[in-house]
Amino acid sequence: MSIMNLDEDVLLTLDFFTKNKPPTLDINRFKLPFVVGSGNAYNAGTIIFSNIAATFADESNFRKTVTSFGNAIKKGLMKDTVVISASGGKDSVWEIELSRQHGLKTTLLTTKAESGAAKIADEVITYKSIAEPYTYNTSTYMGMVLGSTCENPLKIKEFIGELKFPDAFADYKGYTFVLPDKYMQICPMLEIKKSELFGPHVSLRAFSQGHARHAKFVVRSSEELVISLDQKNEYFGDPSHRWDIDLPENSNFAMIMALTYYIIGKIQASKPPYFKENIGRYVSEDGPQAYGQNTKPFEIIVPGSEA
Repeated sequence: MSIMNLDEDVLLTLDFFTKNKPPTLDINRFKLPFVVGSGNAYNAGTIIFSNIAATFADESNFRKTVTSFGNAIKKGLMKDTVVISASGGKDSVWEIELSRQHGLKTTLLTTKAESGAAKIADEVITYKSIAEPYTYNTSTYMGMVLGSTCENPLKIKEFIGELKFPDAFADYKGYTFVLPDKYMQICPMLEIKKSELFGPHVSLRAFSQGHARHAKFVVRSSEELVISLDQKNEYFGDPSHRWDIDLPENSNFAMIMALTYYIIGKIQASKPPYFKENIGRYVSEDGPQAYGQNTKPFEIIVPGSEA
């Protein structure tokens, strides 16, 4: 089975959203919502709801979180839960059930309108997506981000197409992104991609500029490339192994997500196929088994919802 690299997925995603504008979401209609998601769904939530007061939670702490706000819920100060799930399955189902038990209105953001969570949510907002390898979730979450930021995907693709990579880009053993503070929510998304695509084999780190100042670069190495966005890097990493990328005006979260994912895809293409060699075992064995012995195997290529 042919599995594309992440950079190819990014370009296909941008092409898709150039022709298929995602739905917009008025986040101001939610008052102090719980925003819940797993993995990069959680991080997408922190991006989409970054401009309003919200309480963020994931599958590990949502039960405790919603219980700790019990008095605020009873007083009507908190009325909503927004669950973000590409598949509309797995943990999103019980998260919606739990929210409803506490009298909260539930809104699901998903790409699967017929999913288990969609059947029980009070409101479902469905985003289109393309077929992608399991875990990539580029179009699933970028569509939600674009629906929030209203950026132009064609302009993003044009900018990415003009990138000039360092000559020795493929030779590095480690890569670190330093992002402007206002895009700090992207950093954990990149850390997740490290685990998914490289596991322990390649060092991939990501920090906001503010966090980077806190002793993240005590140890320098000529085998690490430090990639800084929209800032002159004068402090982080070996001075001879830095790559500064100037961003166009009016850049926003979708630009940063697409750009960094694209670069990670190029790292993936330059290394042994760790992901491709392991994803078959993961989706058929230990991945679904971690959710329970009766969980069906996952699909290596997750179908899109283009139609």
